[in-house]
Order: sequence, then structure tokens, then C-alpha cells
Amino acid sequence: MSLKAVFLEFSGVIIDDEAINQELIAEILLSENLRADDDEYTQYCRGKSDRACLKDILANRGRILADEYLDKLLKIKAQGYRQKIDQLSEIALPANLTPFLTQLKQENIAVGLVTGAACSEVEYVLAKVELASYFDLIVAGDDLKLSKPEPEPYLLAVSKLNLNPQECLAIENNPIGITSAKRAKIQVVGISNLYPLHMLQRQANWTVDDFLEIELDRVDGVLSRIN
Repeated sequence: MSLKAVFLEFSGVIIDDEAINQELIAEILLSENLRADDDEYTQYCRGKSDRACLKDILANRGRILADEYLDKLLKIKAQGYRQKIDQLSEIALPANLTPFLTQLKQENIAVGLVTGAACSEVEYVLAKVELASYFDLIVAGDDLKLSKPEPEPYLLAVSKLNLNPQECLAIENNPIGITSAKRAKIQVVGISNLYPLHMLQRQANWTVDDFLEIELDRVDGVLSRIN
């Protein structure tokens, strides 16, 4: 099989935590005596790492932060994230996510998370929903100097598995993530749980509404021709 690894975004693909993240960023801005703005969040945060989000929003407001202070804000955000997750009555998973992950493991395809979320947040949620055992690799915001849409997150994941980009598939739900994967020369499935299908179709190689719509044999055939 030419397909050796599938990489998934965490936020929005594994867990619908966009509202939690936006609320926490708003709380941090308020602590800095700044008012949150929805359009600003969409521009500077959606699909990007927490570090890039805070750094860019605050820079847009004329605040240039030292790395040490930014690290402090990120720790506050991570603590708040875990608290809000604990307050949920349940963590809803996307339809057919677990059967899809099971299929990947049965076919000996490596599974990785490539995300700008903090590693502590990712591991906390995966443990709670009992999905940690499905993942062979996590590349999180803590590991990155450059956020999506730069290709670095995906290139790092490919390197850690000692693979080529042409042996991998990315699953993303937003234009920033799709751009990152394509810049890394990785084929992309866009899953339409945040942006409408027609918007993702402009960028992704395939678009689906559900994980079980992802035809691994078809993806493998395309990768075979590329390789």
C-alpha cells in the first residue's frame, strides 16, 4: 500500500472545541484590558497555533510580547482549557471517527495528529475519550516554530515517521490547515464540519461530510500514481 500515514487536525476534526478556544482567548485579552473581536479571532487564530494566535492578535493591538510572557499566557490558556473540558457533561466525537481510526490501524496505516493546539490539551482530551492508543504520533503547537499555514507542522510529522509526503494523507477542516498540508506536498481531505463543502472543494483534493466517506483505496491509487 502506498498510503503509509494519515494525519488529522485535532481542533475541529477530533473535537469541536472552537468555542472553548475562542472564549479562552477572549478571557486572556480581557486580562490584558483588551476587548475580543470575532473577526479578529477568525483572522488570526482559526486553524493556527495558540502561540501564533496570541502573538498576532496582540501585535495587531500594538502589543509586542517577550517570549517568557507569551509562555505564561499559554500556560494560563492550557489550564483554562482543561477546566472547561472538565465542565462538559460529555465530549462529543464526530460521527464514525472511531470506526475510521480502527480501519486505519487494521490496515497498518500510521495515525498522527498535526495541530497547533498545546500538547497538554491534546493528551488530556485523548485520554478522556479513550482514543490515545490510536495515535502513533502527535505534533503539537509546543513542537513548532512556525504555525500552519506554513508547511513545517506536516513536514515535521513526515520526518518523525521517516516517510515521504507522497506516502501521507492529511484530514483538515479549514483553509489554513489545507494550505499547510498542500505546501508540504501532502494530499488533503477536507471534512466539512466548520466550513461549507464548496469552500473546501476549492483547495482540498477530496471533500467529505463524514469519515466513512473517505475511500482509502481510492487515495492509495492516487498516491501510487504520484510515487
